[in-house]
Amino acid sequence: MTVQILGGGCPKCHALEQNARDALARTGLSAEIELITDMNRITEMGVLVTPALAVDGTVKASGKVLSADEIVPMLGAKG
Repeated sequence: MTVQILGGGCPKCHALEQNARDALARTGLSAEIELITDMNRITEMGVLVTPALAVDGTVKASGKVLSADEIVPMLGAKG
């Protein structure tokens, strides 16, 4: 599994990354975390507002910092 954080590297992007790491730790799932900062790639994925979270290339949410609790079900885990 690959969890992708899309954004320019702002504090909100870093917060989303940390929350994704926390969600993964809670579930015990193994995943690679990929930071995508290239705006061309971000827009190619259909994201117009960052930060955004994608799992295996599928955008799950954009425009807000999700909590770890919100991310857990997006990972396909019950938490």
